Amino acid sequence: MRTGSNIVQRGVNEVRSGKLSPVLMKRLRRLAVVLFLLPLVAVPASAGSQTRPNIVLILADDLEYGVLEHFPAITSQLVRQGASFDHVFVTNSWCCPSRASILRSQYVHSHTVWTNTAPEGGFSRFYTAGLDRSTIGSWMRGAGYRTALMGKYLNHYPGGVAPATYVPPGWDQWAVPVKRLYEEYDYTLNENGRLVEYGWGEDDYLEDVLAEKAKDFVSAPGTQPFFLYLAPVAPHSPANPARRHADAFPNAKAPRPPSFDQPDLTKEPLWLRDLPRVGTTGEERIDERYRARLRAMLGVDDMVDTLVSALQQAGKLDNTYIFFGSDNGFHLGTHRLRQGKTTPFEEAIRVPLVVRGPGVAPGSTISAMAQTVDYAPTFAELAGVVPPSFAEGRSLAPLLRGITPPNWRRNALIEFSRPTNPDLESQTLVPAYSALRTATHTYVKYVTGETQLYDLTTDPYELNNLAATADPGLVRDLQARLDLMRTCSGATCRTADAWGG
Repeated sequence: MRTGSNIVQRGVNEVRSGKLSPVLMKRLRRLAVVLFLLPLVAVPASAGSQTRPNIVLILADDLEYGVLEHFPAITSQLVRQGASFDHVFVTNSWCCPSRASILRSQYVHSHTVWTNTAPEGGFSRFYTAGLDRSTIGSWMRGAGYRTALMGKYLNHYPGGVAPATYVPPGWDQWAVPVKRLYEEYDYTLNENGRLVEYGWGEDDYLEDVLAEKAKDFVSAPGTQPFFLYLAPVAPHSPANPARRHADAFPNAKAPRPPSFDQPDLTKEPLWLRDLPRVGTTGEERIDERYRARLRAMLGVDDMVDTLVSALQQAGKLDNTYIFFGSDNGFHLGTHRLRQGKTTPFEEAIRVPLVVRGPGVAPGSTISAMAQTVDYAPTFAELAGVVPPSFAEGRSLAPLLRGITPPNWRRNALIEFSRPTNPDLESQTLVPAYSALRTATHTYVKYVTGETQLYDLTTDPYELNNLAATADPGLVRDLQARLDLMRTCSGATCRTADAWGG
């Protein structure tokens, strides 16, 4: 009898030999069905209680790893009261593909929302492909949860393919900008199918408006559990702060790790090798951008404080999981990149994740590898919900209880593609690529044929590309693991992601 491990082992052998047969692909698909039919055990809300927990996801926009210490409410209410994951990676370091993965627990090659813009990406792709018919919102609502999405949904929503009043299936409460999303003032919200204009008053600041709506949602009377997806737009550019925060962080400077304004790029792919040095003027602008981002994040910090206080006053905090994360990271001078994302470097693909809730050890750190594709299965298990068979991530619930299951994730897959519209190519310099992040290496294959390979145990800042000199056996192993990940589907992804040493 062929087991899942045998099938994957054969896949590794075929990849190493340069072949991936149709027969194997058929067996991988059958394995996906079999694994999906295995029972999933739901996590109880608390010891001795059958009450299902409330779940909140707060998803910042473009927030890099390593800056949460600057925000007092996030630090005191989440970091010190919960668990911090220190190895969480996105499936794509661009907003819309990453958010599609969060909504559906699929890698980019499965949901096929490749970029932020139509026709191959953005809300238009998500909507026309029918992907919004089954998301974490519909799963939770179908299981009896009250659901709400407030803030940023998907790039270019509603995109001309749906009316501005469109509310996707699965959401009981909906408050999403349809105009001037990133400005924080003078925007339009779709509020449950009704368009509401906001102006320039201090009480119109988007993060504050969302905080009040979230407060009302979690404070509603009754015992029905709720799922809240709260998506502020900070610190995404232009990173406009609330007026009360306009003078904060006057002397802050962006971090200067060894990769900042990297002096030697001769071993790097062409797109990176030709970048000019940052220089003194560039450093000043980077510091200004960094300060603006911190100021904008203070509105999110206030949002967290408002939300936690509302849960406490409603008597619901002890039975609520709060997840705080980001859709992708951000460059601020590292590897000569003055701003932006879309790269396979740590600064773009590694994101913060903090979780507080029942059974989560306060002030703890979880070092096991995770990806944003794991979020929806985690919410589902905590709620006692079985995800659809297309879900590809793992539940993080055991990690929250202090247990790392055997055969846990060893591979994180990152996939990136450029816009097909030539007028939009200036959005990023980076060629299309597939990347594998393991505990020890980052391995990148570009559509140009170029390769990057970094040994993170000796080169954590990714300064020395080893692709030209690495052990061929190591390269073959990483390539085999990458090929298995980028051809996986459904439950087979949870076998492929654990393959390797």
